[in-house]
Amino acid sequence: MNGNSIVLDTNIVLYLLSGDEVITNLLFNKKLYVSFITQLELLGYSNITLAEQQEIRGFLAECIIIDINDQIKEAVIVLKQKYRLKLPDGIILGTSIYLGLPVISADGGFKRVEEAEVVYYERS
Repeated sequence: MNGNSIVLDTNIVLYLLSGDEVITNLLFNKKLYVSFITQLELLGYSNITLAEQQEIRGFLAECIIIDINDQIKEAVIVLKQKYRLKLPDGIILGTSIYLGLPVISADGGFKRVEEAEVVYYERS
């Protein structure tokens, strides 16, 4: 993975927070971007504890959070029509396309999206 910046899919953030050493080393010293949808997915979990909430908020404070805009919306529309993606996946991929940055994900469905540079992470 070249470059200093990358967009994180929600599953990658969960792996990071759970202490996955491979992903931690892979992303060391990278500029981390997350979509607002990842922020909502992480903090909106129904059984989240106060400690988990604080840990997530602390992590997100170290990231650059990208809100929705018209360019991302247009990318999402195209992606949803072409690939029948779930809305959150479309937003995360649309954010990657808008920023011109790769997205790292463990979601195999991301690999079929030709418009985005996807770094697929397979957890061992």
